[in-house]
Amino acid sequence: LVGDVKVAKFSLATTESYKDDKGQIHSNTEWHTVLAWRGLADLAEKYLSKGSLVHIEGKIKYRFYEDKTGLKRYITEIIAEHLLLLDKKNDGE
Repeated sequence: LVGDVKVAKFSLATTESYKDDKGQIHSNTEWHTVLAWRGLADLAEKYLSKGSLVHIEGKIKYRFYEDKTGLKRYITEIIAEHLLLLDKKNDGE
């Protein structure tokens, strides 16, 4: 909670794959920090787990702070505005 507002913070991996001229497949994975607020935080908490497939739309937020040594640390976050679950339900769920 931030004040009285629920927030969920989680990491999301995106992977881009491509085939080079020699036919070899290369993959590049990037990690993103996602913040979901209010109802989306409830949805993320209830349904997302490691390995979940999800489509997220939102906006990018950049911020920075100074650490204990005085160095500027930069943070890039995705503020979720829409969250779509892509996992298929199991028969037992």
